[in-house]
Amino acid sequence: MAIDAIPPLIAAQMNYLVTHTPFSVKVENMCTGGKNTGLLDRFSLVIPFCLDYIKWDVIYNAVYPLAAPDIIFGPEDENFRPYHALRDASDSKSLKNPLTEWNSRDPTRLFSLVLQLRESYKAYQKKRVEEVDDDRLKFEISTMLSREGIEMSLSSNIDKPEEVKFAVPLLDLDLNKMVAGSTWRHHQKIYLQVIYPVGRKYSSAPSAPRLKLVSSPELKAVFSIDDFRLPAWLDGMCMAEYLPTLEEMLESQIKDAVSFIESRRKLIMALAPLFGRPVEADPVFCRKATFLSSSGVFTFLVHVAIPLQFPKQQPSLMLQSSQHFNSQGLPIKSPVTAEYPWSPRWETSDMADRIFDFIVEECLNFKKYCNESMLQNR
Repeated sequence: MAIDAIPPLIAAQMNYLVTHTPFSVKVENMCTGGKNTGLLDRFSLVIPFCLDYIKWDVIYNAVYPLAAPDIIFGPEDENFRPYHALRDASDSKSLKNPLTEWNSRDPTRLFSLVLQLRESYKAYQKKRVEEVDDDRLKFEISTMLSREGIEMSLSSNIDKPEEVKFAVPLLDLDLNKMVAGSTWRHHQKIYLQVIYPVGRKYSSAPSAPRLKLVSSPELKAVFSIDDFRLPAWLDGMCMAEYLPTLEEMLESQIKDAVSFIESRRKLIMALAPLFGRPVEADPVFCRKATFLSSSGVFTFLVHVAIPLQFPKQQPSLMLQSSQHFNSQGLPIKSPVTAEYPWSPRWETSDMADRIFDFIVEECLNFKKYCNESMLQNR
């Protein structure tokens, strides 16, 4: 019986796609199309679009690996035909169908195909939105045409009313360069998701759209959008009026968040003379550090977790014994605590001293806790 495997030509194209796309693409549902080959030659691509995801099926033929794949779009996009009647299109010279001149030995082909299809899908959704008979939407679109990178989509289901979703990129800042030493592969971005219900009738006082701030997942290591409060949407306001205020507030808070990295680094450096050099520390975002400490013959680790809002919020502490283990063979740990004297107005050295003083007293209680736990496990 053949062992499931991905044909080398297909694997090369799939790997190049996943590692080189400017957005995060996931490969799902790898399977085989042949009964006897056992070769994995079809899969689904989960592609981010308009702060949501679209799923396209990619179907190769392992028996004929030199042939171009078939791409199957979702059932809700049955009218999306990017290469339909391409010969009659005015831009046919600029938009070529790469499937007609497929080179299976070129690992970049699937990558180029997906990028082109995504751009075509973006234009397809934009055209659908522009055709919606809604005066307010037409006005909002006209006020945002100068902004680059906006994505939009029309959602029309039987179970729910039609609505238009916008993904508006915010801030002309290179967030990757703002964080020294960051290893982010993709550019970190923040978007405003704007959802308008489709209204067929004119309203002199339309309701506010649904608004939500969305960021790249990795950015949460520096700035939490969950802690950001969106400015109020005033009656009669449009997006062109709302966005400048939002971006001004957002830029200010992001710059503060980046400056807090240095504050966290200074705390870790202030703890080092008291506890010794940390055995482990986060060198980029400075969110955590671990120190090896002792009280007599009792040796333990001190885990320090520093919040994003430091010094407004104090670090949480947890002790871990190096000598005591539970019934599962795991090191005994103390509960996480932040119940010790603290003031954000103190000097960093004073903060470190208070943490050290707390640990000096707390380690005695923790040692007693460890000994009692060991007796209970016998």
